[in-house]
Amino acid sequence: MDFSVTTVLLQLFVVFLLAKIAGYLCRKIKVSAVIGEILVGIIVANIFLYQWLGFDTDPGYMDVLEVLSELGVIFLLFSVGLETPFSDLRKVGKTAMLVAILGVVLPFIAGFAVIMFLYNNQAEALFIAAAMVATSIGITARVIGDLNLTHRVESRVIIGAAVIDDVLGMIVLAVVTGIAVGGESANVIDIVSSVGLGIVFVILVIVMGSMILPKIHRRRQEEYRQKCACEGYEPVRKSPRASNPFILAIIVCLGISLAASYVNLAAIIGAFLAGMVFAEFKEELPCEHEVQSLNQFLVPFFFIYVGMQVDLSAFNAETLILAVGITLLALATKFIGCGLGARSLGGKSAAIVGIGMAPRGEVGIVVATLAFSTYGLITPSLFAVIIFMSMATTIIAPPILTWLFRKKIESETLEKPEGTTG
Repeated sequence: MDFSVTTVLLQLFVVFLLAKIAGYLCRKIKVSAVIGEILVGIIVANIFLYQWLGFDTDPGYMDVLEVLSELGVIFLLFSVGLETPFSDLRKVGKTAMLVAILGVVLPFIAGFAVIMFLYNNQAEALFIAAAMVATSIGITARVIGDLNLTHRVESRVIIGAAVIDDVLGMIVLAVVTGIAVGGESANVIDIVSSVGLGIVFVILVIVMGSMILPKIHRRRQEEYRQKCACEGYEPVRKSPRASNPFILAIIVCLGISLAASYVNLAAIIGAFLAGMVFAEFKEELPCEHEVQSLNQFLVPFFFIYVGMQVDLSAFNAETLILAVGITLLALATKFIGCGLGARSLGGKSAAIVGIGMAPRGEVGIVVATLAFSTYGLITPSLFAVIIFMSMATTIIAPPILTWLFRKKIESETLEKPEGTTG
């Protein structure tokens, strides 16, 4: 069969339209659109649509969707990085740091121990543990923003800890990937060199990106202002002569992602770092709106592709029991670990922080896809388990967080004299 552009267009049209409809319906019932997009992928792959759309035929129609999904996850992590400026790591206090560390260590140890006990497979255990480490800063921030509670100390701790958690999660993912891909041949020297190379790469991106990008922008802007002064007209805020932050963002995102892959890190780590660099200069290099528009097109293909990797036949009784168990473990370890880190705020506030850090969302799904599709290091059953856990924590945590916040505010209203604020 010859490769048909018409077939590709039909496939993209159908799955994209279905994903947008599902996302809209999910938002109407106050559930993340990500859930709808994944469900569309699962449905398409497990009913007649998979054959009708020609995904089961050669040559490589699934490859087109896979490429779009890879670009989608790269720009997804870039946009997550845009919400995570390096300066935020310096501003958060000891509480947020402790919350983040305990919220990484406890889930990682628990996830690794359970899978090693059940299957005695190091690579599977490492990736399950890495997926349990994640916190979806986007989902948590959305809930807090919708409640108009960004000013509260619990919110600041959650967001600050989630920022640190993202960075620690990427470091964990880099280390886990190095160890797991190395397999039996990985020794201490290999692991140390891999981690060392990753650290050097991260430092170089931070230092060079933080110094070079703003200098280029300021020089271009100064040249433009001088030209305006010489020609006798006022400079405008946006002009063809001024640098285009969006174009620069795409170049840097793709370039650093490529460089990360060359040093045996996941390309998404490079994309995340590129986003953090740009986040440092949001005022000088605004590109969030354009990146968000690009993500509206590309990112759904990633979640659709993720859903299409889920084989419903893999959900036998044993897998379902494991999925529920891992989900409960993921919720409990984040709640306990992050709650312990925030215990200085009081019991109710610690509970809010613990639940606020629980959603794994897209970050856990990214780890699962990397392990399953890219490296083939976990089974379809375990892939389905991680997807289930990521989706379930994303659905369960936000309503609980909302309830805990409201109960805390109600108790403060009863305890404080009229006219005071909490």
